[in-house]
Amino acid sequence: MKRPPSAAFDSLDTLRRDAGDYGNHAIDEYRAGRLTRRELLRYAGVLGLTGLVATLAPRTARAAQQPTDQTLRVAHLMPAGAVDPLTVTDAGGLCLLNQTGEFLLNDDANDRLQAALALSWQPNDKADIWTFKLRPNVKFHDGQPFGARDVVATFDRLADPASGSAALSVLKGVLSKGGAKALDDHTVQFHLDAPNGNFPYYVSSDNYNAVMLPANYAGNYEKSFIGTGPFKLEHYLPRQGASFVRNPDYWGEKALPARVQFAFYADEPAQILALQGQQADVMGTFTVQGGFGILNNPDFKVIGVRSSAHRQIHMRNDVPTFRDKRVRQALALALDRDVMVRGLFKGRAVAGNDSPFAPVFPSTAASMPQRALNVAKARELLAQAGMANGFDVTLTTEKYMEIPDLAVVVQNAAKAIGVRVALKVESQGQYYGAGTFGKSDWLDSPLGITDYGHRGVPNVFLNAPLTSGGTWNAAHFRNAQYDKLVADFVATLDVAAQKKVAAQIETLLLEETPVIIPYFYDQLIAQRTALQGMRFTALAQLYFDRATLAA
Repeated sequence: MKRPPSAAFDSLDTLRRDAGDYGNHAIDEYRAGRLTRRELLRYAGVLGLTGLVATLAPRTARAAQQPTDQTLRVAHLMPAGAVDPLTVTDAGGLCLLNQTGEFLLNDDANDRLQAALALSWQPNDKADIWTFKLRPNVKFHDGQPFGARDVVATFDRLADPASGSAALSVLKGVLSKGGAKALDDHTVQFHLDAPNGNFPYYVSSDNYNAVMLPANYAGNYEKSFIGTGPFKLEHYLPRQGASFVRNPDYWGEKALPARVQFAFYADEPAQILALQGQQADVMGTFTVQGGFGILNNPDFKVIGVRSSAHRQIHMRNDVPTFRDKRVRQALALALDRDVMVRGLFKGRAVAGNDSPFAPVFPSTAASMPQRALNVAKARELLAQAGMANGFDVTLTTEKYMEIPDLAVVVQNAAKAIGVRVALKVESQGQYYGAGTFGKSDWLDSPLGITDYGHRGVPNVFLNAPLTSGGTWNAAHFRNAQYDKLVADFVATLDVAAQKKVAAQIETLLLEETPVIIPYFYDQLIAQRTALQGMRFTALAQLYFDRATLAA
């Protein structure tokens, strides 16, 4: 690995006094060439070492711009249900939250944490208490001042098991109701259930449910879209669209466009037609399968950011078909991941290695051997497991993005090793059902494919789908050694130590293969070439406050 230049060493040395033990160790790792600059930047962001980030991050000059009278138009996926920060999980709904709402921290397109409603944050030595200093002079759209009591109320709501919170999949075992405490009007302390070295991501835009709401918030979000952001609600019409206008009282730079209009569409082809018909300036969650007319049109551009979004092919470890790990390994070896990356994504993805550790994570152990197509070995493993003649199984999945095509790819690959796969492709509502064991085709099917959206750190992917008590454990995987390794990883602050634990987890998952993760794909958007300055994240959040349309 290339060593950083000596000039960078000199500037880093001046920051050591305020970097603490963990920060200084990270600097040492960077100086030794064991951490890249990108990895050091992300690690510094987690620890709240804003001085270190400012020293290393590239500086870009930005010309002053004045607000315009422009209206930007978005061809947007229809929200799957009511838009409510407490319960929303779909891309159509979550993107609407960040139009008016803000988070304590922002996880940007490079997976670096940026100050937002929190100005600074730091852990104690064990990383089980995190202290956040809040931005002063911030107001909600109704004029109420924002402060620590609003943060406490928001996270008490999200962490309450009785609230129906979608964020419990993130916060369960991490932060309990009552764990957030106001030390003064602008200081909040989070007392965690267990040490957590990546906790700032849990209160950032990476946890899309965690937009800040007033302490006296009483529900009915669609009536107000109450928040602190640069836009405020003009109107919202379920199943039709939404309009947001510039907030003249915003604490930061005023939004450039006067208005952002969202029109809701049932599917991606309808969004693409709206874009091609000049009825929209941008669409999110673009996929290459149906978008060749956009990809090859000079009036539009497709932009992507690397992500940890992926598909999990789960095999129920507790049913006779998949109880033997050799059968699970055989199915994994039947898949040609490079062909998937090229065929399903036209190269806008990277091969997965059957663990949630995506290449974008600094903690990923990059030295792991990549699992690849090996039909002969797969047949040998099936024979050893007493299934030389293959078996019959139904693969259940959802109609979403490229997943039906992936299901056909798996079906054909399995045929090559004598495994006969019948396909059952359902609507998302049918597939997920109640989202609980015994009431969900997702969690109960012997073989299934599930979509997993981007996260800035692997913690949720490691816990919910794979730990013994995980709420998303469709594989019904139970392994005490794995559970302990994940607990060790989550508790670790030091990034070099995280990589060591990650290597053990990746090795264990390659051996056990409870799930197959064939690829991690880029988050794409499509827009008119005239649109400039729009930002977006790998979670499909769109930010329009600095966006303009060129003449």
